Amino acid sequence: MNEKIKQALAAVIRNWNSMAGSEAQEAESTADQFQASFYVWIETVRDWINELKQRPQTLEEAMALPAVKEILEVLPDPLLLNFETELEFILENTDRIDDEKYD
Repeated sequence: MNEKIKQALAAVIRNWNSMAGSEAQEAESTADQFQASFYVWIETVRDWINELKQRPQTLEEAMALPAVKEILEVLPDPLLLNFETELEFILENTDRIDDEKYD
């Protein structure tokens, strides 16, 4: 897996765990940190996919890539659907508007 993706994914997982264990008064702050790190990571994945010599055309092709399989092994289960959705957007060359991101 690409080192940039690995580092960004580590931040997502760290922030996810922090958010999951946060107290009520810090919940909004940790959720914001998680969301920001998630979208930084997604942009890193987008850049990587767009640089591939043989860019996947379907979600199934993308999910079969060794790096994506590694991601799926470590990504917390509640984030799998979000990741798949974002991966579909990447493959469709669709950029999200900030208001459309998960809240």
